[in-house]
Amino acid sequence: MIKSMKLIRRYLLTFIILGFITQGFSQDNKEVLKLSLTGAQTYALQNNRSVQSAKIDVMSADKKIWETIATGLPQLNLAANYQHQFLIPELSFGPFLDVNSLPNGTLTKNDILDAYKNSPPVPLGVRNNTTFDFTLSQLIFSGEYIVGLQATRIFKEISEKTLVKTEAQTKESVAGTYSLVLVLGENERVLNESLKAIDKTYNDLAKMNQQGFNEETDVDQIKISMSNIKTLLTSLKSQKEISMKLLKYQLGVNFNQELILTDSLQGIIEQGNIQYLTSPAFNVENSVDYQMINTQEEVSNVLLKREKSKYLPTISAFYRRHEQTNQPSFNFAVKDLVGVALSLPIFTSGQRNSKLSQAKFDLEKSRLNKDNAGQGLIMEYESALSSYQTAFSNFTTNRESMILSKKVYDKTIIKYHEGVSSSFELTQNQNQFLSAESNYYNSVLSLLNAKAKLDRILGIN
Repeated sequence: MIKSMKLIRRYLLTFIILGFITQGFSQDNKEVLKLSLTGAQTYALQNNRSVQSAKIDVMSADKKIWETIATGLPQLNLAANYQHQFLIPELSFGPFLDVNSLPNGTLTKNDILDAYKNSPPVPLGVRNNTTFDFTLSQLIFSGEYIVGLQATRIFKEISEKTLVKTEAQTKESVAGTYSLVLVLGENERVLNESLKAIDKTYNDLAKMNQQGFNEETDVDQIKISMSNIKTLLTSLKSQKEISMKLLKYQLGVNFNQELILTDSLQGIIEQGNIQYLTSPAFNVENSVDYQMINTQEEVSNVLLKREKSKYLPTISAFYRRHEQTNQPSFNFAVKDLVGVALSLPIFTSGQRNSKLSQAKFDLEKSRLNKDNAGQGLIMEYESALSSYQTAFSNFTTNRESMILSKKVYDKTIIKYHEGVSSSFELTQNQNQFLSAESNYYNSVLSLLNAKAKLDRILGIN
């Protein structure tokens, strides 16, 4: 009985522990991700797949540098070879005089001839043999190696600049999508409020129509407006869901992860230092795009040096050790060998000169591309500044229009309930307000996107 009670307690304890563990996993799976705009950008820099790929490229560039450096360091190699000979060649030295076979006393001619015997054949190899070759080499001088070290440094610099550009583009994309979700949310909120107001008006009109105080067309007109708002709400909800998935994709999180945006649209406008800008300072050399073009010029210059280095000799030293498991009777192989190797290209029928000329042309082309890119970036900056100024003006105008249209719409509702205004006028002012509200939020989104693009061009984090 006591043993049974202990067994029951043990099972109960196990179930309790498993229950806590299961509950813990369930809570982890249901954990809500709450992010502000700045937090979303920081989160994306850690989890966005494009950023992670760019970071891997930087780490790969570090390994590439060591790979190139290691080429000029001592190299130790082992080569093993097993061979089996079906037929071993033999060497015979012919008959020889065996003095031990000579009789004592006076020798006759026949005695001497009988003392000659055939020598045993000498095998010139072994049937089974395994050889080992140890080779230690060291590069002494190579022009291409020196240029290669410079190229790896530039290669890493390109990877680092690509990472910076990818991070800037990711932050801009996250800011745009984050703002889009908030704009759609604000649109949805305003439409829901409008739907509640018009639903109340519809119910009042329906009651008045039953009592004969108004026409049925007035009720139908309001009902049409309600249907239009519901259609807009359905479309907005769908757009919001898609935009939220896009934001999750940019953040690098699973689509099933619950995400809450903690910033408000008005808060982003206030925190983003949204104001009219005349001509902020812009230095094209601070642009990561220009820096990448400048690095491309360095690459072309290094490639030119590489072609020039092909005119120089390559010198290396080596030590070789040869070992065999079975030594043949006659072995002329040298066990230890030390040497120096020199490789000097002498004549290539003009091939090197052609490659050198092409490298010079590529360098000149890179310089032209650099100048062209500089002018293009200035034009892009001026275009972005103009777009931002236009977006700011539209934002200011549409904000005032929305406030005024809301004021007119609210007064029209009061007049309509007082019997002073018609249903047509009410519907017209309502559509005017909804249009002004839509224009305002679209201008907010355009302004925030224009600001994010301008900040990226100016290098503002």
